[in-house]
Amino acid sequence: MARNTLEASIAGIKAAWGPLGTEVVAACQQHLEDLLKAPVAEDWLSALHREAPANKELYRDPQHGFVLLAHSEYAGLYRPPHDHGRGWVIYAIQQGEIEMGTYARIGNRDGSTKLVKRNSTVVRPGQVQVYLPGDIHDTRCLTGPALLFRFTERDLKKEDKEEHRVMRFVERDGVWTAGAS
Repeated sequence: MARNTLEASIAGIKAAWGPLGTEVVAACQQHLEDLLKAPVAEDWLSALHREAPANKELYRDPQHGFVLLAHSEYAGLYRPPHDHGRGWVIYAIQQGEIEMGTYARIGNRDGSTKLVKRNSTVVRPGQVQVYLPGDIHDTRCLTGPALLFRFTERDLKKEDKEEHRVMRFVERDGVWTAGAS
């Protein structure tokens, strides 16, 4: 039986887990929204507020492979456009505000690609944002310190470092283009 909100949320995600589909994403999203309602007095959450780690793994599922991370970010921190390879991700904001922009990859006649910004959303405490495989986004911390949870359906470090499937983009002359993966 779960002793705190973190354990209850993980148990709920494990119970709903399966191949990528609407129901799985919706269930994970709901359990992360529940996680955001955790009382700050719970030991794990009060420690995150006190320590403000840049990156801390909260849970890694040995059977299904999903990972839940906590990130503390300062106002102004910007992460340029990127995707998550074959993985899908849910960001959940516990404290602060994060602006998240979405982009489409457009092919030029010369064979090069550029990004076109679709929109921008400010994600506030209690809200979540889902990105599916191939979605391109950036993040900017507007109000810090921000505490956010990042749920990934697979180990993105492996996806990035070993399999080179994460795509990052760089700005050249005011245009976002494919950078090093």
